[in-house]
Amino acid sequence: MGAPEKSQSNTNSMQRVKVYHLNEDGKWDDRGTGHVSIDYVERSEELSLCVIDEEDNETLLVHPINPEDIYRKQEDTIISWRDPERSTELALSFQETAGCSYVWDQICTMQRNLHFSSLNSETFHSLNSELRELPAVELTTLPLILKIVTESGITDQMRLTELILKDHDFFRNLMGVFKICEDLENVDGLHMIFNIVKGIILLNSSQILEKIFGDELIMDIIGCLEYDPGVPHSQHHRNFLKEHVVFKEAIPIKDPLVLSKIHQTYRIGYLKDVVLARVLDDAIVANLNSVIHANNAIVVSLLKDDSTFIQELFARLRSPSLSMESKKNLVYFLHEFCSLSKSLQVVQQLRLFRDLITEGIFHVIEEVLQIPDKKLVLTGTDILMLFLTQDPNLLRSYVVRTDGNPLLGLLVKGMMEDFGDRMHCQFLEIIRTLLDANALSGGAQQRANIMDIFYEKHLPELVDVITASCPEKSGNTSEGAARRIFTKPEVLLNICELLCFCIMQDASRTKCSFLQNTVTEKVLHLTRRKEKYLVVAAVRFVRTLLSVHDEYVQNYVVKNNMLKPIIDVFIANGNRYNLLNSAVLDLLEHIRKGNATLLLKYIVDTFWDQLAPFQCLTSIQAFKVKYEQCLESAGPKSTADAVDPRRRVDERALEKEEEDYFNEDSDEEDSASASNTQKEKPTSNTEKEQPKPHLSNGVAVSPTSSSPRSGGLVDYEDDEDDEDYKPPPRKQPEVSEDEEGELLSLKRKSDCVEKEQEPSKKPRLGKSSKRENVFAVLCSTLSHAVLTGKKNPGTTGSAARSIVAKGAEDSRSSEENNSSSSDDENHKDDGVSSAEHGTSDNGKLNGEESLVVAPKSSPEMAVNGS
Repeated sequence: MGAPEKSQSNTNSMQRVKVYHLNEDGKWDDRGTGHVSIDYVERSEELSLCVIDEEDNETLLVHPINPEDIYRKQEDTIISWRDPERSTELALSFQETAGCSYVWDQICTMQRNLHFSSLNSETFHSLNSELRELPAVELTTLPLILKIVTESGITDQMRLTELILKDHDFFRNLMGVFKICEDLENVDGLHMIFNIVKGIILLNSSQILEKIFGDELIMDIIGCLEYDPGVPHSQHHRNFLKEHVVFKEAIPIKDPLVLSKIHQTYRIGYLKDVVLARVLDDAIVANLNSVIHANNAIVVSLLKDDSTFIQELFARLRSPSLSMESKKNLVYFLHEFCSLSKSLQVVQQLRLFRDLITEGIFHVIEEVLQIPDKKLVLTGTDILMLFLTQDPNLLRSYVVRTDGNPLLGLLVKGMMEDFGDRMHCQFLEIIRTLLDANALSGGAQQRANIMDIFYEKHLPELVDVITASCPEKSGNTSEGAARRIFTKPEVLLNICELLCFCIMQDASRTKCSFLQNTVTEKVLHLTRRKEKYLVVAAVRFVRTLLSVHDEYVQNYVVKNNMLKPIIDVFIANGNRYNLLNSAVLDLLEHIRKGNATLLLKYIVDTFWDQLAPFQCLTSIQAFKVKYEQCLESAGPKSTADAVDPRRRVDERALEKEEEDYFNEDSDEEDSASASNTQKEKPTSNTEKEQPKPHLSNGVAVSPTSSSPRSGGLVDYEDDEDDEDYKPPPRKQPEVSEDEEGELLSLKRKSDCVEKEQEPSKKPRLGKSSKRENVFAVLCSTLSHAVLTGKKNPGTTGSAARSIVAKGAEDSRSSEENNSSSSDDENHKDDGVSSAEHGTSDNGKLNGEESLVVAPKSSPEMAVNGS
């Protein structure tokens, strides 16, 4: 084929694209870049996609437009399709979105024209003329009928469906030809009939399916489908359905419509699952399922409306002369009947179940659960599950009404016996649903009554099964092994799961029943089993029990040393990183995060020697840290009481130094102050006695008191209320030259003391102004006292002694009245260096920020004292 002539002249219709081809490795190969157009090719009347190389004008692609739905548009710039002639995947990647949209619209337009208009296509006209009516069904016309059925498009399929439904004799005639071909062993004819019937089924017409699935045609249709050309040997579906499939009537069904729908439903299912399982698509399968569902609804509705049928069914089930085989068939039929009721609407299904309860279906299931036939017991539990799925209160009301016997007891017994793995799960699920307190449906009182019955009558039975199946504590002795009862581990695991479920449902009953009946101790017997998953189940049970966060439960665990078996199996497990290791660590982590102080102390005090080798584990480390934090939070008061006696000794020593200092002559102040400062530097050893600090004038600081009458120049870290306090200004008295010299000497001494004490404590920022105010008041007070002493010779020493004595007396009185407050303040003072007690760098006052001397140590006090 050559390049189209019009495509070269009409350049406006050409679009720049890349041509891709999917290779055998599943990767796209780039075939080149060119321009695409839709036009007629040479020597052909077919519209085609043509791509001309942009460099050498060679033809990269020529693809006739196909009327079938094979084209796909992807990501606005890609058009892909599968070429039916070459069986290859092709794709065009457009440079511009507009070009892709234009070509896509052209393809869609051409397809519509091919379907609905005449383009002088002989093939279209011939096919259109054939669909006006179907040819007569004969052996010679089978090829033409096959072509019509298999090669028709979407529009023709709709027309073909109409013609088949219009011709009432079409299937009868086709089945007649099938029998002729089968008698003549005409294999080619049989293969053509197989493809014709398969094509008609693939039309997916509900009316046609209803027609061919009727009792008159269904077996012949299945016979036609036995001769699949893709299978070397013919199948024998009719022989299987006639000889091997037996329809059992547990109770005679008199309605012919019900019987017809039952047979039809089975055959459709066989056709869907066996005969045409390889060729049916999802749409056909969905349509067949809808037919089956509709048939089931018709069958159940007709049977439930027949009151005599239901009564006769339960009358036979209650008959004492009924044989076991007949009873099995009736139970199987009852199960099938309840299962098919899911096809009904919810209201109708609920009404049917209530009618069955009235007839006594639960009594029938009680009898079934006592039969040793495992299959029959499983059928009975399936019926109970159907009722629980519909409405659990239907079964709860019956259990409460009969006081739990014998149905609940049979369920518990079935859970303990060896009925098979699936059976244990069924029993467990039924009991859990009955006890579920979090169900959305009503009936809270019914659930509470069932739980009372379960705890009172059946809980001890389950726990005794665990005890009887575990070895003795001393070991596997011959006597202990003889008393043991073999129980499947799956049964014990389900019992543990049920007990955990009960704990989560009601914590109050847990305390009353589980603890009083020693359930926990018995469950912990599982730690002696060799199956590790049973040991993990026991650990998980304790973890669930402690999740209640009840103090009574925690005291019970500590008092009875309940965690010892768990710690023992954890130690025996060693460093193995397995499920048991994770379960125990999860238990410890739960205790730690739950702030269970009692359990923390119990575990560390009792088992730390065993757990110490596992400190490399993060959970064990965090557990020990949490334990230490609990101890620290319990002991600060005793520590403070132990420090107070030494502080009181320091107080008396400071008071004695104050008195001794004021008794000395003023000329000896410099040497005394310097010697005291050098001797009393703070030490780093907190166990030694703290040195005695001095003020800037060399006076030793007296200990502070909580009384407002006494306070020192001590900067307390926690006293922030008086940050902005500024003492009122004092009027400075006139002084002589001698007095000025003495005052300057005092200032120089204070500067020296400050410089020596600076390394011991770093001054606090933002308080320099306060320190200056306090220092000015101190100097003013001392200078006033000196002036008064000079005006009254011989009274200076007595005035000073009066000041110190009065301050000491006030300090002692406030200490006696506020002993508890003073103890706390002294404890805080003892934790800092001695320079914090009274240096000029610490200007924060205690209480009302009074000076070291008492409030009465003013000029008036000095005069009064002298």
